[in-house]
Amino acid sequence: MPTDLQAIADPRLILLTWAAGLALVAGAISLARIVGPGFAWLTGGTAAVISLPGALADGAWLARLGLVAVLIGVIWARNRPFAGLCFLAGGVFLVVEAALFGGLISALTATLALGGVTGEMLLGHWYLVDPRLPRSALRNLAIVGIVGLIAEAVLQVSLDVGFSGGALGFWVLLVTSIILMGAVIAAIRYPAYSGVMAATGLSYLALLTTLGAVFVGRAIAAGIGPFAF
Repeated sequence: MPTDLQAIADPRLILLTWAAGLALVAGAISLARIVGPGFAWLTGGTAAVISLPGALADGAWLARLGLVAVLIGVIWARNRPFAGLCFLAGGVFLVVEAALFGGLISALTATLALGGVTGEMLLGHWYLVDPRLPRSALRNLAIVGIVGLIAEAVLQVSLDVGFSGGALGFWVLLVTSIILMGAVIAAIRYPAYSGVMAATGLSYLALLTTLGAVFVGRAIAAGIGPFAF
């Protein structure tokens, strides 16, 4: 954990971890061959765009390598084994860059939370097109998101963030995100098509609250702007 808490609340760190999470999800899904290259194009392309602010920063060579690896994966998305390895490599480069910038634990918690929730939301759209696909990947991504959110809570507790004042907003967002992702898992278990529809809709809400929890929690820990604890 960095001694300068400003680093964990820097938007570049959040964007790097978000992009890393998406790249790792794209890699895992590509290697598993669950869906076609369309998911890799969407998820990898989104990861590339989100990583740009961090990759263009001075001295962020690992982030640039990660961006290049992700773009190669997008271009060769039809070759799913090769693309999957490129996405995984890109995700690792982005995580390492984020860890060097804001600390390993801070980078990993945000990567798990944002990658799991966003990946589940994006993958849900492919299940809406073909509900016969196995739902285990959706459930696993939701679990990853929940683990990341819990880890984010532990991180904030370790930084002595309290439960009153401005910190209350963080805890409300975080608990709401966990509840929503739990509801996603419950909806996935419903065998009808409406179960996937409900899970995908809930994941949209979970993404908004998760982004809020990650940004607000770190701003509170760093004492940025109106946030205090």
